[in-house]
Amino acid sequence: MKDIKMVAVDVDGTFVRLDYTYDIPRFKRILSRMSRAGCQFVVASGNQYYQLRDLFPEYYDELSFVAENGAFVKDHTELVFTADMPKETVNAVIDVCREYPEILNVLCGVESAYCQRGTVSQEFFELTGIYYHRLKWVDDFKQVKDRILKFAPTVPEEKTFEYYDMFRERLGGLIEPVTSGHGSIDLIVPGCHKASGLKRLVKRWGITPEQCTAFGDGGNDIEMLKYCGQSYAMANAPENVKNAAKFVCPSNEEDGVLITLEKIFE
Repeated sequence: MKDIKMVAVDVDGTFVRLDYTYDIPRFKRILSRMSRAGCQFVVASGNQYYQLRDLFPEYYDELSFVAENGAFVKDHTELVFTADMPKETVNAVIDVCREYPEILNVLCGVESAYCQRGTVSQEFFELTGIYYHRLKWVDDFKQVKDRILKFAPTVPEEKTFEYYDMFRERLGGLIEPVTSGHGSIDLIVPGCHKASGLKRLVKRWGITPEQCTAFGDGGNDIEMLKYCGQSYAMANAPENVKNAAKFVCPSNEEDGVLITLEKIFE
């Protein structure tokens, strides 16, 4: 366990508690121990980079980020990679989603995320703003001028897997749906997931997957948990995620990531 050179953590349901807090002084102590051991800390999430960055005010440049499920990768202050969904794919996704008015869609770009007027409520826009700290209204998704990373549709919770299957069936090959359940689905560029983002950093830093540790709780963490030599599913994770990890650690509400990192870097 001593030769760990990277620790990658999911955020929602993993690193932060339900109220979106974490023990900042405790984490900073662990971070300085990790730093002395030559180990990098990577925030790996489906969320937008600007939202993730704001979780670590004043010291986010000490961290690296695999945001938007691997579509946006930052090595400290240097932008390493952004996905670029082809225009035809973007239009195909928009056309399919328009057939289902109950899909509440968010278009995620490098510069900002976007909601389309007339398709979602002001209340949905404000709620989405919690997760996307750069968010704009637009009149038509097809007119957005940005590098598109992914779509983040919200569907009725009880129909999550119904829609997941529909996206896979109708848009398979163009996009890959991933979900952590609860009505949230991400439509990502195929092969562009958290593990692919970690691979880019592993290569840059000249380390190996065996020297990496990951923590996660959702379906979109599975590739990352399988990729890293050491992996922990949170106690609050579903069985399929626990099966993908080597170990289970205490839940996010019990600060499971910090407890485990203290043991690793004591």
